[in-house]
Amino acid sequence: MAYIDQVVKYMTDNKASAFIIPAGRNVTLQVGDRTVPQSQVLSLEQVLAVIRESAPPAMQSKIGQPEGFEYPYQSASGPCLVRVRQNDGALELVILPQVTGPSSAGAQAAGAQGQVSAPPTGNALADKMLNVPNDRVGTLKVQSLDELFRILFETDASDLHCEATEHPVFRLHGTLYKLREYERWSHEWLKKLIWDIAPDRNKEEWEECKDTDFAYEVPGMARFRCNVYSVRHGVGATFRLIPSKIATVDELHLPKPMVDLCHLSKGLVLVTGPTGSGKSTTLAALVDHCNKTRLDHIITIEDPIEFVHENINCLVSQREVSVHTDSFKKALRAALREDPDIVLVGEMRDLETIAIAIETAETGHLVFGTLHTSSAATSVDRIVDQFPPEQQEQIRTMLSESLKAVISQMLLRKKTGGRIAVWEILLVPPAIANLIRERKTFQLTSMMQVNKAMGMITMNDAVLPLVKDGIVDPMEAYTKVIDKNGLAIAFAKEGIDFKLPTAEHMLK
Repeated sequence: MAYIDQVVKYMTDNKASAFIIPAGRNVTLQVGDRTVPQSQVLSLEQVLAVIRESAPPAMQSKIGQPEGFEYPYQSASGPCLVRVRQNDGALELVILPQVTGPSSAGAQAAGAQGQVSAPPTGNALADKMLNVPNDRVGTLKVQSLDELFRILFETDASDLHCEATEHPVFRLHGTLYKLREYERWSHEWLKKLIWDIAPDRNKEEWEECKDTDFAYEVPGMARFRCNVYSVRHGVGATFRLIPSKIATVDELHLPKPMVDLCHLSKGLVLVTGPTGSGKSTTLAALVDHCNKTRLDHIITIEDPIEFVHENINCLVSQREVSVHTDSFKKALRAALREDPDIVLVGEMRDLETIAIAIETAETGHLVFGTLHTSSAATSVDRIVDQFPPEQQEQIRTMLSESLKAVISQMLLRKKTGGRIAVWEILLVPPAIANLIRERKTFQLTSMMQVNKAMGMITMNDAVLPLVKDGIVDPMEAYTKVIDKNGLAIAFAKEGIDFKLPTAEHMLK
């Protein structure tokens, strides 16, 4: 069912007169003379996708024009009018259905409480939980966080947000939704529930600096990475779901060149990408593959421990910062005396940690690490730039000898719902190592393009097949990649319907 069809049905059910979708801001529902904000936020690419799936081809060419346009749409729930316009510099859709049934006065009364059901999520269980009658909003009280963790698990959501004075909120496929059936948190009750699961040391840390991290496990279901913080109204917390079962390299469809890195005897392998791009999941799969195919000692240094690795063929020693060691750098330096073959560094946060990781890779160990960078080339430059100018030449030389691969990862929304991972792969044979040593990292992308036979691939080349096969919308891919112009040219060569000037105008 097209998104507009879902929206019109949702409006009809709520006796609404308009549904307003501003790109990058909360959607709103007009019920009588009341404007009721919703928790859902659509990105620019999602709004453009709504237009492209519903507007006549002749109208799509008008996207981006300041005067806007409108067109009729025949929904399964009845006809509606769609207006496309600019509002405060953002693209905005206004959907106006032909409302039938009870009078608008009755609709106004229904919305007078300021609470209505949530827009459709595409997840049947989530929709059932979110679309509650107005008289049930705020009627349930959370008795334990395990109750919400089970909801998170069963709806396939990734994160749970809890803040004083607000309903519980979860993130499903990148979008936030409120669990309106549950009452808003009070500071005292939310803090009690968090303290029920938090270790004592974390309670003390929060009281001292108002931030703390820890891990929590619901046996038989999942682990959760927990961050507790302080906000204007009181305590807040975010919980990231970490599946109990580690996804295998086959289940994640990791490319063979990535899997082959598990068989290296030494060197540094970086997995990079923005927060929430799935780096931890990918690294867990690689460590799991090593655990199954090698006879080695694996040491992981994490904050906190996320995926739990049982000993299979390897001895896996997992250490948590602040619990088993004071810091990444201290644990990494100590690891050199613990007879490791493979070391996983959960975060390469500072200069000293990076330096020790490179030294560890140079001294005959395989080191996996992460960086929050968006491409292979920028990852190399980020490492070098961490060091003072007088040390950068030495670090370039060390990096050229120890770095074996950089994997840059991101997640794209699929047209059918959910997300899919894509990877940029930079391997470091002698020719690439020489470019790093000679400060020619600007040539890395072109070298990746001409060395596809070795298993290297740029992000644009990884994304293009997903767009060609109709899995990912062109605008979703264009918005996420770094080399936007190169991807637009590739779209044109492949005959993919994509209007670059319009997109550039919209993204300014």
